[in-house]
This record gives sequence, structure tokens and C-alpha cells, in this order.
Amino acid sequence: MTQLDSTTRTFGASANEHERALLRRVAAQDRTAFQELYLIYHRRLARFLLRLTSRHDVAEEVINDSLWVVWQRAGDFRGDSTVSTWIMGIAYRRALKTLRSRTSREWFIDLVDKLPAWGNDEADHVIDRDWLAHALSELPTEQRATLELAYLFGHSCEEIADIMHCPVNTVKTRMFQARRKLKIILPRLAMPSDRGDASE
Repeated sequence: MTQLDSTTRTFGASANEHERALLRRVAAQDRTAFQELYLIYHRRLARFLLRLTSRHDVAEEVINDSLWVVWQRAGDFRGDSTVSTWIMGIAYRRALKTLRSRTSREWFIDLVDKLPAWGNDEADHVIDRDWLAHALSELPTEQRATLELAYLFGHSCEEIADIMHCPVNTVKTRMFQARRKLKIILPRLAMPSDRGDASE
């Protein structure tokens, strides 16, 4: 383990302990502690949810719903996972519930902002982003979210299983299936006729 890895691990453990202490105070109806926890997680949840929907109002609604659940159920946290995993799990389930009540075109996981440009110039980059974005939009919600949590937010398979309330093997299966489907979808969308129509 490198010095950087050790420092990062120590910082993460310290942050989790601080959040656990806040959660214990929230369970005792401490509004100041809840406000601090809200500020810690608002940006983190917004970053996640705005990759599930392009609508800021919907993301804000899910954030508020999720953190209201945290306020009500803070005493239910048993410490089997990190506070982050527990809260992200609540947000994921609230988002999924909202997703299922809306049309699929209102929701979208956008991985492309985090991926390197594939084209040689800006025009190619825009086409590639649109191309990949369209491919990702064809994946089932659970598979898209699994890729998002793993590759953009750095959660382990075990943490994703906690967040999604499913077995670890299910997480691994979803990742495998998502990759397999992208290998089929991307070449199809890369055909000149398809990419030429991307702006329509």
C-alpha cells in the first residue's frame, strides 16, 4: 500500500466516523447535525442524480425526499455499511421509484462527461459523446446505474449491492450484461448512416 493509499483510507475512515456521529445526533432530532449532513450530501447526491435525469427539479425532489427519509430513519442505521453507502442506497431507491413513474426519455445516465474524447477534434468529440450517450440510454435502468456507481463514483461491488439491495453476484451480472450489450449497441450506432442522422 502506498503512502497516498494509506492517507486516503485514513481520511475516508475519519469522514465516515464523523458522519456516523452526525447520524446519531440526527436520530436524536438534532436539526443542526441534520443541516450539516444535508450540506455534505446535497452536492454528492445531486452529482449522482443529475446523471439519472437532466431535470434539475426532479433531482432536487429526489434529494429532498431521500434526506427526509434520513431524518426520519437515522435511528435505523446499524453501521453494517458506511453512512455514504446507506444514504446512496436510499437515494437510488427513491430515484428508481420516481423513474418508474415517468417516461424513459425524462431520465438518462450520462457517462460521457467523464470519458476521454475519442475524436481528433471538437466536432468528432461532440459526435462521439452523442453516440455513446444514445447507446447508454438503451441499457436497462439497473444496468446503467450499476456502471455509474462503479466507474464514476468508485463504489465496490459489495457497496453497490448494499445500495441496490441485491446480491453481489447480481451486481456482477448486471455489469457483465451491460458491457455485452454496449459491445452490440455501439458498433450498430457507429454505422455511418446512424451517426449521420444523430442530429435529427
